[in-house]
Amino acid sequence: MTTAPPAVLAAYTPDTHAVGGSLTGTALLGLVPLAVFFLLLMAARRSALQSALGSLVTALLVAVLGYGMPVRLGVLSATQGLLNGLLPIMLIVVAAIWFYELTVVSGRFEDLRRSFSAVGRGDLRIQAMLIAFCFGGLLEALAGFGAPVAITAAMLMSIGLPRLKAAVTVLVADTAPVAFGAMAIPITTGGSLTGIRPEDIAAVVGRQTPVLALFVPMLLLFLVDGVRGFRQLWPLALVTGGVFAVVQFWCSQHFAYELTDVVASLIGFAAAVVMLRFWTPRTPEDQRSRVETEPLTRRRVTLAVLPYALVIAVFALAKLTVGVDMPALLGNAAVTFHWPGLYGRLLTADGTPSSSAVYSLDVLGNPGTLLIVSGLLVMLVYGLAGDRDRFPMSGRMGLAAAGSTLRTMRGAIATVATVMSLAYVMNQSGQTVAIGTWLAAVGSVFALLSPALGWLGTAVTGSDTSANALFATLQQSAGKAAGIDPTLLVAANSSGGVVGKLVSPQNLTIAATAVEQPGSERILLGKVIGYSVAMLALLGVLVHLQSTPVLSWMLP
Repeated sequence: MTTAPPAVLAAYTPDTHAVGGSLTGTALLGLVPLAVFFLLLMAARRSALQSALGSLVTALLVAVLGYGMPVRLGVLSATQGLLNGLLPIMLIVVAAIWFYELTVVSGRFEDLRRSFSAVGRGDLRIQAMLIAFCFGGLLEALAGFGAPVAITAAMLMSIGLPRLKAAVTVLVADTAPVAFGAMAIPITTGGSLTGIRPEDIAAVVGRQTPVLALFVPMLLLFLVDGVRGFRQLWPLALVTGGVFAVVQFWCSQHFAYELTDVVASLIGFAAAVVMLRFWTPRTPEDQRSRVETEPLTRRRVTLAVLPYALVIAVFALAKLTVGVDMPALLGNAAVTFHWPGLYGRLLTADGTPSSSAVYSLDVLGNPGTLLIVSGLLVMLVYGLAGDRDRFPMSGRMGLAAAGSTLRTMRGAIATVATVMSLAYVMNQSGQTVAIGTWLAAVGSVFALLSPALGWLGTAVTGSDTSANALFATLQQSAGKAAGIDPTLLVAANSSGGVVGKLVSPQNLTIAATAVEQPGSERILLGKVIGYSVAMLALLGVLVHLQSTPVLSWMLP
């Protein structure tokens, strides 16, 4: 009896004219998974995870039945996206939130909060601006995912700001830092999907969002105290926003882009503190804040700030190239392999294996690993600092914080991993390329509309990371087809998501809950939607001009 030779899996090459030889038909079919995602999320009011799962199943059906992708390759593509969603993306997010939780369980976070609250010479407007913008930016840099809104809204209430005004203030403040939030995970996600170096994307984002950062503090003064607040305090707001913008630009170009908002927030706050030593605001009696009763010692302030100094030092050391090339040294531990069963069968148009089927993880130089190292150092320093009755810290507490973080984040972990699976199926089957090529028919005008895709993705999902997972490759494909720099458009997707954050249902609900006004989401939306649309229009014009000789000099 003879044995039949094993079946050879068919190779697959994405085709932008797979449906009836029509680009339009192929692109419209490729839009179906995205439509399913948004309909499930908004119309059917399903959770983000359920919506992503429904969209993933739809994308697999479209890939197999509409585009002719073999079932096995479609499933393998989804598994590759799943692992990318877990490692490195959610590793970075979980490590960042664990790092933040260490400062909370040790009791030192409260001292940091009080340090921000104590500045401002008793002027509620100054304190509200610094807490919402600088402290909120720091929280966005480390944790993201709604933490800045929830924490700073409660803080603004504690110093005397009315509930709804506090909610609106923190929603507007949580804009400029978002692209670099949670250790710049939106940018890292965009880079992993498009193959563009995250550093290159960050460099372009750093030439877009600082324009917003320059004006947001002045807008916050207006929200807190109207024209009077702006007129009396605009110099301080200009210095705070200006320093934040300059540092955000510099760090995104020349330092660890993951730490952009950490450094910008701390230095922006320090600039305000220095200015207040030489400039005394005129504070009306009705704008005096509630005063903290217990004074803070210099030692306690130093220990409260220490974790952020340590994380900056660890990341700086990892980027060091003087004497020892640390990036290359750490890169020796990188894991890279061809995705089994997918590499060699997923082909480009010229018949060569697609590089998208290669998985790579920088084990030691990964921001998640560096954050874990930073957290261990924080535990060591706090354990040796004494005063354990008031500020306890032990290895057991650190492990408990890690376990608590994983339990709290399990829904977000599953959601992001599923969205990444969806993105990989759409990308590797050719759905994203077909949509991008079709949209590029509008030509150079696409640059004007590009940020709106990021705005839509973030407004619906509540996450700039998810918006980049959904649309980054689409932006890249459209850019190539329209003759626009793909890096500019991928960056614009993330920058557009920045201003979509304040109108996302997720953020509105968090803000309403934090100020103890459940059910006020519609009121809050009415108060912030105008600012969101205005900032989106500004970004659209900026990106369009950056794609032309008028402002192309702004790009790296």
